[in-house]
Amino acid sequence: MLGGEGCKTGLKGQHETEIWPKLPRETPERILTCGLAMRVENFRRVLGGTVARLRGRVLCLFLLAAMPLPAQAPGLSEMYARIRAEETSNSKIMWIIHEIADVYGPRITGTPSLKAADDWAVNTMTSWGLTNAHLEPWTFQPSSAATPVPGWENMELLAEAVTPFHGQLMVKPLAWTPSTKGVVTAQVVIIDPPGYALPPGGGFNFFGGPPPFPEPKWAAPPMPERAKPAEPKQPTAAELDAYLNSVKDKVHGAIVFVGKHVEVAEEMNPAPMRRSEDDWKSRFDAKNPRPMRFPEPPKLAEGQLTRAEVSRQVDQFLVDNGALVRINDAGRAHGVIIAQGNNTFDWTRAIPTLVMRNEDYGRISRFLGDGTPVTLRVNIQNKEYPEGTTAYNAIGEIPGTDKKDEVVMLGGHYDSWHDATGATDNGIGSSMMLEAVRILSALHVQPRRTIRIALWSGEEEGLLGSLAYVQQHFGSFENQKPEYAKLDAYFNVDSGTGKPRGAGVFGPPGAADMVREALIPFADWGFMGAAASGSRRTGGTDSTSFNNAGLPGIGLAQDAFDYGSFTHHTNLDTYERIYEEDVREGAVEIASAVYALAMADQMVPRFEAEKMPKPAPEPGPGSEAKPVRHVPAN
Repeated sequence: MLGGEGCKTGLKGQHETEIWPKLPRETPERILTCGLAMRVENFRRVLGGTVARLRGRVLCLFLLAAMPLPAQAPGLSEMYARIRAEETSNSKIMWIIHEIADVYGPRITGTPSLKAADDWAVNTMTSWGLTNAHLEPWTFQPSSAATPVPGWENMELLAEAVTPFHGQLMVKPLAWTPSTKGVVTAQVVIIDPPGYALPPGGGFNFFGGPPPFPEPKWAAPPMPERAKPAEPKQPTAAELDAYLNSVKDKVHGAIVFVGKHVEVAEEMNPAPMRRSEDDWKSRFDAKNPRPMRFPEPPKLAEGQLTRAEVSRQVDQFLVDNGALVRINDAGRAHGVIIAQGNNTFDWTRAIPTLVMRNEDYGRISRFLGDGTPVTLRVNIQNKEYPEGTTAYNAIGEIPGTDKKDEVVMLGGHYDSWHDATGATDNGIGSSMMLEAVRILSALHVQPRRTIRIALWSGEEEGLLGSLAYVQQHFGSFENQKPEYAKLDAYFNVDSGTGKPRGAGVFGPPGAADMVREALIPFADWGFMGAAASGSRRTGGTDSTSFNNAGLPGIGLAQDAFDYGSFTHHTNLDTYERIYEEDVREGAVEIASAVYALAMADQMVPRFEAEKMPKPAPEPGPGSEAKPVRHVPAN
């Protein structure tokens, strides 16, 4: 239970009876001086004694009178009200996201832009009064990279059709791919390797889509019924080699479209901007919760290649056979482009690569299907930053008092992809966390536990910054470092621009109960509850780095708005997609919950040793790097 006594917080006000234990009311007879309680009758006995006894105690009385009496910490209800008032009157959150997204975005790990954003965060936190604001370095080497990875940035980009039509094409470069040798002009060819087709559907949604509307009972249109698509089958290495050898003569000196044009179906039942209240209630029902879970990758038969393995082999084939540029179909409607990175992170193992909007890719594909040659002009100039092999997490603190060696953490990933400015993923999550600590600092709180914010890098390449921090500071349940026992909990937000509607908490049911109690005062803003989780598998966001170590990671669930449909990892991820009302409420909720846990008598409950879930293996730096493989000739 949360609570306190003596000079600790008096938890009075709304929700007191159902959440916070009552404390004895202070009376005029109770005098608090730094935890020392002296009742008036004691003074009476002192003053009613002999002169000798009076002389013996008078010095103590003068000293006590001269000591300043510290103000009692406000109750949680009062502090929650003060946090709301501070955000209402003095909000800085839209300025914060402007700085993070507009000024410093995009923020790719290893680039000067992210390093400048890190320095800005440290300086800004210091100006707000946080202490120990600093950067913590770690080595940037994803599991699929053979060596530490330098930073990458696109400096120039041009893609336009020359014949049979002229016009600019909408494209984005793939990160960690090389530049063209100046401007290149060449004809387009299409190859369609087995196992490369995009899976059906698109977008990103923790909880899945809404149920479909019933189909209207109309007469059949004047067209044959569409054939059901064949079940995708992933190839073996020999099957892929055979196909690539069959198209070997086509690709030299060409601009290569990889994969058929994706026919994106019309979305007749788009996901709602907000999920229904009933849906949220059912997912965070204290008696029968349905926590969010990240999907597991599909299991393949032995010898079959994943889509990523197919793509990596195609890259090497194009390098070996002198192709000039690779172009992929974005596979999303309405000009949405997602261009991430070459997963070997090795420039020498790919050719210059673009992702083209589905509509342009389709137009060119149809010309080629007619037998009409298409010529494009492309210029891609990228830059490498060797110093980017060292990346940083930005850290700041509000120091604790009587429990200062214990820590309540909050944070979110600060890095982004390069397609836009990284506003909803996850500039606004970082902004909510920064605004939360700004509010607490502006109110001059004196928490019992230290409050620590962390802005992670390397999340987009595999939660790398938070995994490095957890390993460095805490270790794991099986290999604990001294700080392991001192972490109370870690709050994380990373699902767009919505306010928290629920929380997934790693730990026993009591852990979810404690977090729920801290946040349920915001039921008037739509907070629904918390659900316990026992999964130590990483995936999706940085709270799972803590879960993986057996620590209480708290992932805050949010309304999607257009995060899954339009902004997550896309070229539309900009400041304009921030919903101010929700992010201001989110900052208040997070500041309040962090403060509540920092003031509690007990830490968030953890699994007992015998009930701790088994660890999930986490690949280390370079552990999944694959050697170069050339397609053998027939």
